[in-house]
Amino acid sequence: MTMTDPIADMFTRIRNAASARHDNVKVPASKVKRAVADVLRAEGFIRGYADEEEGPRSYINLSIMYDQDHRAVLGGIRRVSRPGLRVYVGKGEIPRVYGGLGIAIMSTSQGVMSGREAWRRKIGGEVLGYVW
Repeated sequence: MTMTDPIADMFTRIRNAASARHDNVKVPASKVKRAVADVLRAEGFIRGYADEEEGPRSYINLSIMYDQDHRAVLGGIRRVSRPGLRVYVGKGEIPRVYGGLGIAIMSTSQGVMSGREAWRRKIGGEVLGYVW
């Protein structure tokens, strides 16, 4: 089985684990996925992540953050740009998610970052997804 969109697979695994109230979720590792995990950790949607090796394969083990009522802090995560339809925005067109309550994850010339950070640096790029 070939995977055509590994970022969408990562988002789906996180969404499913959060709705099933799992503490951790394991996703196949890549540099872009580590950068997305860094953005999620910096914005407070996950507690953290750790790299794991299982034979020849490497994984990222993400720790999902919950509130006092054991509801996931991450309410939703959605892929925007996909292999069949890439979505690029300029510095003045960076989307706001839920009026600023969520974030846009962007891939820019200076790395993967949140939409707020890209707006502060005045750079555009590819919108990977929305998190709220």
